[in-house]
Amino acid sequence: MKQIILLLPTLLLTACAALQPPPSPTPTASPPYVIRREENPYEPKLEDVSLKQDGVVLTAVSLSERYDMTPVRAELHLLGSMPSVCNELRIKVNPPNEQYQISIEIYSVADLKLNCENVFQQFKVSLLLGEYSPGQYTVWVNENFAGSMASY
Repeated sequence: MKQIILLLPTLLLTACAALQPPPSPTPTASPPYVIRREENPYEPKLEDVSLKQDGVVLTAVSLSERYDMTPVRAELHLLGSMPSVCNELRIKVNPPNEQYQISIEIYSVADLKLNCENVFQQFKVSLLLGEYSPGQYTVWVNENFAGSMASY
């Protein structure tokens, strides 16, 4: 009888220990992502593969937050020039990387068949960047730091 009395509490304790839920996994941060892209009239096109890619000269690059929009979004402002009047501006906004960096490539394309004078063509462009997952992002234009933005 003494053995049963000593064994009963041990059985109860082990049964209770088995009923406890397993420890929940530690939450990990999800990688940043684009929630919604904005329309980009300067986005690279499929027919660009047959065109010559040229650089651009950026005179001014700035980043501002648009508080008049819900949710608040960042807007990129560019001032610069292209090599000729035949060049067309291209802006490629890449998705954010693991370090919350948004890389933007700005260049121009031109048709080699067109005979154009090498007269610089100036441009002034503003482009909304879209909605991103929550976090603090840095924006890089042609591998140069342009600014930072927060997404909530």
